[in-house]
Formats: sequence, C-alpha cells, structure tokens
Amino acid sequence: MSIHKKTYKKVTTNSLQEMKQNREKISMLTAYDYTLAKIVDEGGIDVILVGDSASNVMAGRETTLPITLDQMIYHAASVVRAVDRALIVADMPFGTYQGNSKEALNSAIRIMKEAGAHSVKLEGGSEILESIERILTAGIPVMGHLGLTPQSIYKFGTYTVRAKEEEEAAKLLEDAKLLEQAGCFAIVLEKVPASLAQKVAESINIPVIGIGAGSGVDGQVLVLHDMIGMTHEFSPRFLRRYLNLFDDIKNAVGQYVSDVKSVDFPNEKEQY
Repeated sequence: MSIHKKTYKKVTTNSLQEMKQNREKISMLTAYDYTLAKIVDEGGIDVILVGDSASNVMAGRETTLPITLDQMIYHAASVVRAVDRALIVADMPFGTYQGNSKEALNSAIRIMKEAGAHSVKLEGGSEILESIERILTAGIPVMGHLGLTPQSIYKFGTYTVRAKEEEEAAKLLEDAKLLEQAGCFAIVLEKVPASLAQKVAESINIPVIGIGAGSGVDGQVLVLHDMIGMTHEFSPRFLRRYLNLFDDIKNAVGQYVSDVKSVDFPNEKEQY
C-alpha cells in the first residue's frame, strides 16, 4: 500500500521520479479545455494528459488518427492556461513523428513553444527510438507509451489486450528498457496483463503509469470524460465511473427546456 510522502506545490518530471522511489502512486487524467483542466488541477491530480483522445471525446471521431498538430496545440494551450500544479503532457498526434526524426523534433518544438506544455508523449518502442532521441536532444521531456497504442489500431485490428503471448511480452519489456535508456521520464502501459505490467515497473527505474494494466504499476491514468460519465458508450473492464454526468446533464437540460416552455424561467428574481 502506497503512503503519501511529500506535498508538491508544482509537479515536475523529477517529482514523478521521487514518487516512484517513495512508492507513492501517481495520479493522471486527461483534459482538453480550460474549464475542466482547472477543475482537475484543483482536485489535486499529479499529471494532466492532453491526449489525442480529444479526437474521440471532443470531436466524435472513431479513432485518434485524424487529430492534427494544430488541433493538439490548441487543446494543450487551453489546458496550460488553467493549470497551476499538475505536470502537463501533450500527445504528439499520428503522422508527426513516425519515420522522420527531424519532423518529430519540429513537431515537439511547436507543442512546447506554442502551447506551453511541459512534455510530450509518443506511442511505440524501438520503431520510433530515433525520433525520441532527437526530441530529447532539444531538452524536451518525453513520456513513452507501450502496449495498446491507439494510433496503430489499423495495424492491430482490435482494441483487445496486448502482449498476452510470450514473444510480444518480451518485446514490450525490451522496449520499456530501451525507452528508459534513451532518456524517457515515464512510460504509459495500456491494456496489458497486470503481471507483465508489474514486471515492467519493477524492471525499470522510471515511473510506469497504467491504463488497464493492473495495480502493480507506479500510477494510473483514465480519460476524464469516461471517468466522470460524460461518455457512456465506452465501458471497458478497467474503467471506474466516479460520476454519471451524462444523465445528470441530460436531466438538467430537460428541466431547463421545461422551465423555459412553461415560462417558469426566468422568474421575477432572475430578470432586471
């Protein structure tokens, strides 16, 4: 069981390393806009991920692939303006780093300069190592992402659990070690067996943050809109809904519609 060791006025990459060393679990959620990011930050979250999942929950796209670099910068800048404490990680969108390390560096620089994010996240292991290393040479902190990598969904063909077979599990562990050696400050592990995720977390010195990867890792991340029940179509085993805002907001809207049509709103106290 983790024990809270230290209060961080401002969370940094170094803070996350200390948390791992002190066995304090790391909390991480997504945010894509000013208003919700401010609430999440004041709630005490350690890390805010400006995820390319904005493609799904904000734009209604089927996958994360369509979101552009300009759109990610817009979302990240909105979050940065709201946050005082949390470390902000921005996803690098599909097509901005795969296969071209020079383009990867330019894309990461744009995110840092135009959005003001604190770090970037890239999906993949040995295949994108050159891009990661080049970004790191500019002093830009990089978070890795292994396991289920949604930007490769058409390669996988499914969102099922990854690395269940021995060969893929061995490659995932090797990739995690490569990312640590390259200089990544943390790694997200998505939808992998809990036993493998724990093995990875115990095998490397940088924090491992899981989503659908069990409790043996160094922290957890969820998509905010899923966690607070604003979305309701998505119900994987690893998701715990802390609120049901879809129904709450729908009912509030319904009441507003009723009040407007019945001329109950505005009443005498609600007008000039």
